[in-house]
Amino acid sequence: MAPIVVFNFVIGVLFTVCFLYQVIYMLVGLFHGEVKVPKAAKQHRYAFFIAAHNEEPVIANLVQSIKDQDYPAELIDIFVVADACTDNTAQAARDAGAIVYERNDLARKGKSWVMDYGFDRILREYPGKHEAFFIFDADNLLSRDYVSIMNDAFDQGYLALTSYRNSKNFGSSWISSAYATWFLREARYLNNARMILGTSCAVSGSGYLVSSKIIEGMHGWDFHTLTEDIQFSTFCAVHGVRIGYTPAEFYDEQPLTLSASWKQRMRWTKGFYQVFFTYGRHLLKAISKFRRFAAYDLLMTIAPGMLLTLISLLANGTFIIVGMMSHGFLATDAEIEMCVGSLLLTLGFMYITFFAMGLLTTITEFRHIHCPAKWRIVANLFTFPLFMFTYIPLTVAALFLKVDWVPTPHDVSVTLDEVIQGAR
Repeated sequence: MAPIVVFNFVIGVLFTVCFLYQVIYMLVGLFHGEVKVPKAAKQHRYAFFIAAHNEEPVIANLVQSIKDQDYPAELIDIFVVADACTDNTAQAARDAGAIVYERNDLARKGKSWVMDYGFDRILREYPGKHEAFFIFDADNLLSRDYVSIMNDAFDQGYLALTSYRNSKNFGSSWISSAYATWFLREARYLNNARMILGTSCAVSGSGYLVSSKIIEGMHGWDFHTLTEDIQFSTFCAVHGVRIGYTPAEFYDEQPLTLSASWKQRMRWTKGFYQVFFTYGRHLLKAISKFRRFAAYDLLMTIAPGMLLTLISLLANGTFIIVGMMSHGFLATDAEIEMCVGSLLLTLGFMYITFFAMGLLTTITEFRHIHCPAKWRIVANLFTFPLFMFTYIPLTVAALFLKVDWVPTPHDVSVTLDEVIQGAR
């Protein structure tokens, strides 16, 4: 057997061993269904925290969806930090009913610094008033029972919670459809399964809750990588803080073009590297010393798995090219054919795996997909794997390139009712 084939076999076994547990997650999410959370004995007091940079088209819709909650309005405060805005975001948020802070610190850019600034002010100006904070982005919308469902879980004693992330523009492009599919899968087959199995979940971007005990302990927000959300999740896994999950549903706006997606996911990938190199040894210690499965789960989440895939593809490609140029000296025709077959098999297996992920998610979460163009839902099954393939070059580019925080523009101005009716 050619050395390159042995190499491919080792890589395949390594991947299987590392990520086999996610097959268990999939089976639990499929057959157990949606997690059930007991009703709360008490209605708690919350604050919504929204970081906004030039979000005038969408901010009022989010504030209104918070005000439309089937939860006592007197137990909810809404804070918007208008960060270095050059439009009318601040006034639009005030007109909608939010408490607005304006920040103009151009030296410390990024959502994490906005959160640190905003939390510091809230803790000083409203000491001890709120029991927990909801973190949202300005483009989000909330289902009307969102706070009630989250309150049920918070009442169980969780210090952090995440929720069901849907998308308000599934049908806008093949890129937005792929994003939406990934987040639906993340909710049902990752966080939902984690919650059922009793391990810790991971927060992602927005739509999550953090107890005021954590915020007060940090005197603000102390996570400043390019992916402050996954950094917070990793911190919790290392220190044994269990993040819970509820099926409370909110809607997120997804990028429409590959260019916009590339910039956003480049930041995510770079942020994963930052967290991996910062917390890797701490996760390993939590795994070996404290036997925390959540730490292993997070390690597999932030570890550069796609980098191994790329190394495998480059090794196979190099072997094929060099072997062909050597005219049989370094590799026989049979060995080259075996290598080509192995390479095609790897790519084919990846495509089928992502296709199966998309198909299963689409079938089980179909009632959550609000898309008037049904052909887009079908087409997404075939383009979703291609979207996932783009992570391979992203993994390399993010490793070597300098990446700065760049805000993602949002302009899909729709109401919750329009999303549910399939406005876009």
